Amino acid sequence: MQDKKISRYPIPKLNSLPEDIKNHIVSVEEKLGFIPNVFLTLAYRPDEFRAFMAYHDALMERQGGLTKAEKEMIIVATSNRNGCQYCVIAHGAILRVRAKDPLIADQVAINYKKADISERQKAMLKFALKVTDDSKSISDEDFEYLSDNGFSEDDIWDIAGITAFFGLSNRMANFTSMRPNPEFYKMGR
Repeated sequence: MQDKKISRYPIPKLNSLPEDIKNHIVSVEEKLGFIPNVFLTLAYRPDEFRAFMAYHDALMERQGGLTKAEKEMIIVATSNRNGCQYCVIAHGAILRVRAKDPLIADQVAINYKKADISERQKAMLKFALKVTDDSKSISDEDFEYLSDNGFSEDDIWDIAGITAFFGLSNRMANFTSMRPNPEFYKMGR
């Protein structure tokens, strides 16, 4: 697997990147012990890398009513619906680690309705998949349903924002033919 190209686009040399991007990638490598292929792939276009990471961090680091594991559930369920191998594998690994559960990512990716998660989380994923598949039909009833399941208006925005952002990410990963790092397959198992 490691001999295969990680993207159909050229991967820039780390030392050729602008200093801020190089530092960001090196800090991730120090934390994880490897560089996720998404960073190397997106570094091909530095301005877009910066915008992508800024929006990612705004959504994923925001304090609110969703746990970090719940945010990863959204990514895994919607990425599976979008057919994004990279994001299902990479964020499935992060979900397993954050939830401290080696089974949860596979359950959520395949069929969240049968996953060992709460009814509240199932409501969250039902809505995230509606945002993925049929956002034009979102109505006040969806907000009532989510509110009845304990979500605030800001939580609902977070569900939709994460879903929409990772819709972009899924499409870029598929477009570039981005391969998941082998390290992700073992994380949290």
